Amino acid sequence: MKTNLLPSIILTTALLVLLCGAYPLTMWGIAKLSPNAGEGFVTEAANGKNYVNIGQSFTSDKYFWSRPSAVDYNAAGSGASNKATTNGEYLGTVQQRIDDFLVKNPEVKKEDVPVDLVTASGSGLDPNISVQGAKVQIARIAKARGIEASRLEQLVVEQTQQPLLGILGPKKLNVIELNIALDALK
Repeated sequence: MKTNLLPSIILTTALLVLLCGAYPLTMWGIAKLSPNAGEGFVTEAANGKNYVNIGQSFTSDKYFWSRPSAVDYNAAGSGASNKATTNGEYLGTVQQRIDDFLVKNPEVKKEDVPVDLVTASGSGLDPNISVQGAKVQIARIAKARGIEASRLEQLVVEQTQQPLLGILGPKKLNVIELNIALDALK
């Protein structure tokens, strides 16, 4: 027993120091060296209001809509629904989202509805949508705001974020920044 006790105490102490001290301090230091000093990204609107860069609910016809959220955009309870893609309740929820989208966007065909507009992200807080997700909403927003659709298409192009290093990930749009730019249109 004595031969195992001392190594166990030493290992436990070493891991305690490493995992409860050194590792968190290292991650904190790296975060402090990153953009915005590890405080997250905040988007400021022209009216001076700040928005945290997490998914937020937009339901007005005058705005681009975000991805649905399984946690109602609550950052304290980030997470997914954890239902399989074959789960009947999940499939019903997705079908209801498709139907609701088509009611507000009658010019869009069912097969043209992007998956990111009817399924929640893993965190429920994704602030981004696909380029196609923005494009299928242009007709509705143009009608609601009385803006030329071509101007909204140009806005989508201007706000499109390219993949990291040009190859890692898809092109995307941050919905908060896109809607702030939309409000700034004259």
